[in-house]
Amino acid sequence: MIKIKNQKSKIKKLGVIIFSLVFLVFGGFNVMAGSAAMKGLNTSADLGLGNTGRIDSIPLAVGKVVGAGLSFIGILFMLLMIYGGFMWMVARGNDQEVTKAKELIQAAIIG
Repeated sequence: MIKIKNQKSKIKKLGVIIFSLVFLVFGGFNVMAGSAAMKGLNTSADLGLGNTGRIDSIPLAVGKVVGAGLSFIGILFMLLMIYGGFMWMVARGNDQEVTKAKELIQAAIIG
């Protein structure tokens, strides 16, 4: 028992050390990238939107409609995948519910 507790304690300490190192490394990258990101945001804020929303040509209008449609389909796909995964997780081994969840995920992928 004592040996197992010591191993668990060592694993927890190692986990804390690894988490701390990862946090420090990514925190350092965040600080270095922060000034460049702020410069880009300030430049964008100074320039404004630039596009007033006016559509000058038919290809631009078609592109905007297609882009909006694909965005909607992507969001719908993501929601169906999350819902199917949730159904699968809460199925608790019930084969009928797992089958329903799999069918929903397959239908989302095919659709």
